[in-house]
Amino acid sequence: ITWQHEAVGNNYNAEVGYIPRNNYYKIAPTISRFFLPKGGIVLSHGPQFTSTIYTNSKLQQTDHTLLFNYLITYRDKSTLAAVIQNDYVELLAPFDPTRIGKTKLEAHTKHQWNTVGFDWISGPQHKLTYALSTRAGGYYADGTILSVTGDIGYRIQPYVNIDIAGTYNHINLPLPWGVNNFLLLGPKVDVTMTKKLFVTAFYQYNEQTKNINFNTRLQWRYKPASDLFVVYTDNYYIGPVFV
Repeated sequence: ITWQHEAVGNNYNAEVGYIPRNNYYKIAPTISRFFLPKGGIVLSHGPQFTSTIYTNSKLQQTDHTLLFNYLITYRDKSTLAAVIQNDYVELLAPFDPTRIGKTKLEAHTKHQWNTVGFDWISGPQHKLTYALSTRAGGYYADGTILSVTGDIGYRIQPYVNIDIAGTYNHINLPLPWGVNNFLLLGPKVDVTMTKKLFVTAFYQYNEQTKNINFNTRLQWRYKPASDLFVVYTDNYYIGPVFV
């Protein structure tokens, strides 16, 4: 059993944005129950309930996420979880649920929906690693969403680490939004040239914002805990941008 709470006053300003809003209370209790088999491929399994609840200063609820999952952890540290989730949002400002410049939902409108899915993550110690996550169910404005996120990586010891991540969202909303499909792709390569010299290259294609970003970074660790970074970034749009 765990408990986390947070209170942010009306005049608090985080400056750098780590606290995106003020004047709220937050509680996040969690309870889990694990069973430990004495043999077999399963290391542990059991239910977990996690909740995150926000209220304003008058203790009136503005947001919550209630998540129930059944988590199975295998002896190679890979995991499989079945997930049921309930979300509630009272919008504090106008919001476009597609985030591409279409009509915005009005502030203070209330939205609640349920989603189901699963998470499958491989053991982190293997050269080939992978993860797959799916969610299907409701969305803003009585819409629906199907979301699939995947990641696959391969390590060529001890020099190269290759990783490809992707997310696909199929969002079905009433007019004027309609049906929207968004793809996000992000391959990444890390190269260890020496014990002190490293290169990272990252490419991202975002269909939602019609944006392509390419980032490369050279890191020189000239002495312990001291690094010099040289970074090159190319960021551009490939189509009309809605504002």
